[in-house]
Amino acid sequence: MASDTFDTSGAAATLLSTWVAQPPRAARFIVTIYGDVVVPRGGILWMGTLIEIANAAGLSESLVRTAVSRLVAAGQLIGERVGRRSYYRLTDRARIEFASAERVLFSGQEEAAGWVFFVPENPETPAPEGFAPIGKGLCLGPLRPEQALPPGLVFHSRLAEGASMLPDYAAQYWNLHDVSDAYARMIARFAPLAEMCAVGARLSPRDSLVARLMLVDDFRAAVLRDPRLPGAAMPADWPSRQARALFASLYLALSDTADSYVGTTFRDAAGLLPGATPQSRSRLATLSAQRSLGQTPGLAGR
Repeated sequence: MASDTFDTSGAAATLLSTWVAQPPRAARFIVTIYGDVVVPRGGILWMGTLIEIANAAGLSESLVRTAVSRLVAAGQLIGERVGRRSYYRLTDRARIEFASAERVLFSGQEEAAGWVFFVPENPETPAPEGFAPIGKGLCLGPLRPEQALPPGLVFHSRLAEGASMLPDYAAQYWNLHDVSDAYARMIARFAPLAEMCAVGARLSPRDSLVARLMLVDDFRAAVLRDPRLPGAAMPADWPSRQARALFASLYLALSDTADSYVGTTFRDAAGLLPGATPQSRSRLATLSAQRSLGQTPGLAGR
């Protein structure tokens, strides 16, 4: 339907209001705010700004304060007072964790080159992230560049025969069904907004930022659970590429107005945060290059 006969802006705002009526998990959403907006702009945010943007996403001030307290206790946030105001930043540990997550979120998912069999030197060592225990003291996982594993025996392997059996074998050890469902929920939720934006929908700057934060929060929840196994191990209808194409397209569509809101509203102890920084521009450039993965927003194939 043409944008001159369809009130796309009103429809997009109405869609966003249905999301706000079912707000995200407070602690996870706060970490998303820091990772998406604050870390690329110095890393520190005034509590008042945090409360305001979380409230716009449907989270009450009491929920935000409780979640911040829990994040501080968990070693993910650290606060300081300047006069009567409180400011928070991610701890060094949390920044390292989000830097790793950022590479997965914004830099794409290169298909694993093969497999790794790993026997830890210490039998009490848990399986590395993305690996599955397949026997006593033996783990199997995807082979990735610059992979860091605990001390132990490491064998690299490639599939030689039996490719048709691999998806069923992988499904025994990785909960691919739940990950697929998480991607499917993200696609179902955000594809309508991507399609509205493609025909001219424009949310307000604040609503653009809220929608982008919710997009990052949902995609992050799915993609960080994805073991990113070699392609031959995945089901034929695996939705990760569709989800990533949708994420890249909608993130780019929302970012001009979302970042303008950041630059006029978000504050640290020194004043307003910049609307854009080299790191935020780099993310947009990376996502722009990924749009070729999809065709129509929300409708790309595997």
